[in-house]
Amino acid sequence: MDSTLSSTGAAKAKTRTLVINALFITLTLVATMFINIRLPIMGNGGLIHLGNVPLFIAAFVYGRKTGAIAGAFGMALFDFLSGWAVWAPFTFVIVGAMGYTAGLISEKMSGKRVVVHTLAIVAALIIKVVGYYFAEVILYGNWIQPFGSIPGNVMQVVLAGIIVLPLAGRLKKIAR
Repeated sequence: MDSTLSSTGAAKAKTRTLVINALFITLTLVATMFINIRLPIMGNGGLIHLGNVPLFIAAFVYGRKTGAIAGAFGMALFDFLSGWAVWAPFTFVIVGAMGYTAGLISEKMSGKRVVVHTLAIVAALIIKVVGYYFAEVILYGNWIQPFGSIPGNVMQVVLAGIIVLPLAGRLKKIAR
């Protein structure tokens, strides 16, 4: 009887994790695809979107694995669906690393949550800026042009941080 109960509990936990991951992949995809502004004047055209909002919420509320999965799959799927498929492998790695790092910092650092989450967002920002800079260098074969995308990348993450910071602690209390 005990093994049946424990296997049922494990199955429920796996199902819950699968559903949460799928939900945050979808939220990240939708927020990236439908809540965005295209910037034709910057670098590669650029896009400012709110896909980082569900990514950070996933990382802060459910941890590094969910943050990585939501970011990597949600935003790479956006790249495939939006005609920017060449960006998908870069996005998968860069945004997956952003979600993982933000979640890891949130999980492992002690202190005031708003300070910890701010540091996590700054770390994710650095990953995004550096990662996409080198992705553009690879794709465009130019070391100067990628600088034009940095302001849009910074704006994306800062805007997401402004939205997420006041919500993350409250959402974690509700979700657990």
